[in-house]
Amino acid sequence: MKTTGYENKEALERIIDRSGADPIQVLDIVRPIVEDVRSRGDAALIDYTKKFDKYILTVSNIRVTEQEIKTAREGVDESFIKALKHAKKNIAKYHLEQLKNIKKSWKTETDEGVEITEKTRAIQSCGAYIPGGRASYPSTVLMTCAVARIAGVKRIVVVSPPPITDEVLYACELCGVDEVYRVGGAQAVAALAYGTGSIKKVDKIVGPGNKYVTCAKLLVYGKVDIDMPAGPSEVLIIADGKADPSYIAADLLAQAEHDPDARSLLVTDSKELAEKVSQQVEEQKASLKRTEIISKSLEHSYAILVKDMDEAALFANRYAPEHLEINAADAQTISEKITNAGTIFIGGYAPVAAGDYVSGENHVLPTGGSARFASALGVRDFLRSYSLQKISEKGLRIMGPSIETLAEAESLDAHSNAVKKRF
Repeated sequence: MKTTGYENKEALERIIDRSGADPIQVLDIVRPIVEDVRSRGDAALIDYTKKFDKYILTVSNIRVTEQEIKTAREGVDESFIKALKHAKKNIAKYHLEQLKNIKKSWKTETDEGVEITEKTRAIQSCGAYIPGGRASYPSTVLMTCAVARIAGVKRIVVVSPPPITDEVLYACELCGVDEVYRVGGAQAVAALAYGTGSIKKVDKIVGPGNKYVTCAKLLVYGKVDIDMPAGPSEVLIIADGKADPSYIAADLLAQAEHDPDARSLLVTDSKELAEKVSQQVEEQKASLKRTEIISKSLEHSYAILVKDMDEAALFANRYAPEHLEINAADAQTISEKITNAGTIFIGGYAPVAAGDYVSGENHVLPTGGSARFASALGVRDFLRSYSLQKISEKGLRIMGPSIETLAEAESLDAHSNAVKKRF
């Protein structure tokens, strides 16, 4: 890990920036794929799956059959089933509580005879993108599909690059997913947005993916809703000199193994701790499986030396990390100074890995600094609100003069006339 001081403003700006790939270049690659799927449907999906995934797709095998999903259970260990059910229980408990605390409907009277009611309903359908390739992510099925079901979504679709693992298919069965398709990449996003012969379009697309998936989601936004433009995963760990360096190194490495572009940062007021963590990173890395990915990711990793925990919190708010760990004596106090983070883990026994799998909070989180304005995926993402406006004759008479005045100020005399005609 490289080390820099908080006073090195140029280095800090580079760390905070994390802009990654040229978005125009990615857009130039993704736009033709999206348009091709929109135009040619299944034929385009078949061609791109052969090109990118080296998998022979046909119209008859795009959709995973119910029998394949049932058979997948035989291919997973009982220990995995037990762990997945444990995770689902906690995820369900947290998100059911979240749903309970969202006001379902309310009404108010703005003028006498003018009553407005807001109602909240679940969207009708959603598509969950479950990444494949470097790893299998049954946990992401839980975080997206289980939550959609809790919110009341009627049709839940999963798309994932082939071959789809038994673990992912079992997770789909556990969450009651309605349809599973062995399609990935930008082409899968386009299929969910526009529909093809085999895949019916959905109302919203959720779930993490690489830069091409993210770009495709942005391109189809408006035709469908999306959760967020998620980028490479990231963790920022605030730690004081009393923290255990082996814990911190383990958590940095856990983040680094996600992706070569993943970001892992340590912010500390102890130079000695930074040095010990760096040493631990090298020692622990040697025994891990994904060393090539980890090594590339660690090229983006830094230990940032600050004068105190107030300065650490200040940097954390500027960086707005996806995951923030606080491993310090006064962790709770420090957490109260944080305004920008996807989720915060407090204490030495609260690793990001807990939130990735079993604690119950969602692991689909804002990245790249978007925690300044975005939130974790939750039941709200699968709900929409609409209003009912009940207006009596008396109510319209009270509002009428103001409506006419404002309409005429905007040169919209037909609006004004819509009120005058009634009286």
